[in-house]
Amino acid sequence: MPGLVLQARRQDRAGGATRVGFTASRKVGGAVQRNRARRRLKAVAGQVVPGHAKAGFDLVLIARGTTAKRPFRALLADLKAALKRVGAWRGNDAEDAGTQPPDAGT
Repeated sequence: MPGLVLQARRQDRAGGATRVGFTASRKVGGAVQRNRARRRLKAVAGQVVPGHAKAGFDLVLIARGTTAKRPFRALLADLKAALKRVGAWRGNDAEDAGTQPPDAGT
């Protein structure tokens, strides 16, 4: 199960900057867990979005119950896969060949 949910919408005006929002509901846990999950999503987005997200999208990253404890590399892979799925990915797939998410049991 992925550590995040991505919602994407193409902006009405062409060529606008990509905007990113973050949310974590109470289902994620208490305030400490929600804040930790949001901080991790911000860190993942900070590494992936600037170099790989197409311009002109509004993105919302939604924390799941596993976001706070999921390995960081797995969260990176989750976001990359989600961007590809929604058509917001720009970049070279060859450079990501070695970033497969580790098994969920590790």
